[in-house]
Amino acid sequence: MPIADPRPLDARAVRTCAALVAAAGSADPALPTPCAGWTLADLVGHLTAQHRGFAAAARGDGADLAHWAVRPGDDHAAAAEDVIAAFADDGVLDRDLDLPEFGPGARFPGALAVSFHFIDYVVHGWDVARTLGLPYTLDDDLAAPALEVALAVPGGDFRTAPGAAFAPERPAEPGAGALDRILAHLGRSPGWTAPQNG
Repeated sequence: MPIADPRPLDARAVRTCAALVAAAGSADPALPTPCAGWTLADLVGHLTAQHRGFAAAARGDGADLAHWAVRPGDDHAAAAEDVIAAFADDGVLDRDLDLPEFGPGARFPGALAVSFHFIDYVVHGWDVARTLGLPYTLDDDLAAPALEVALAVPGGDFRTAPGAAFAPERPAEPGAGALDRILAHLGRSPGWTAPQNG
């Protein structure tokens, strides 16, 4: 069952992630990330494009794939605030949103679509923090709903397909906290560290 109104949770996750992105230095875009094969620059490009795509979906124009394309030089902080503003529209939760990156013709109820965005930015916030060697804490009032959304993401062979949103599930350590359970279920290794040069 989707969270009744995930927008406040999403806004916090998005702004936390944006603050971490803003902490990157001039040499950091080339750093490897927990997203296999992606540098920090690749990841930030993806984050920015997803914000633009979800914002367009909230405004009724999500089916146009141009909104989901990575645009070099796009302003991540502006895109983050844009999607928060788009989701704030009173009717968003009651509409179906077009999310073509989930497949041709994919449409989801607004509350569920915002929940997808929320869990993405919980995890991507961790990705950016881990890439930069910065601390990342998931507040208790975000942890429970984020875990609920994460555990609703199905497993299966589609997770091994090119471009899959999440890698195959990993086993969580016994007694793992909510964040580590989220990361493991969505294919991350909670203990990931950047590869050392040389």
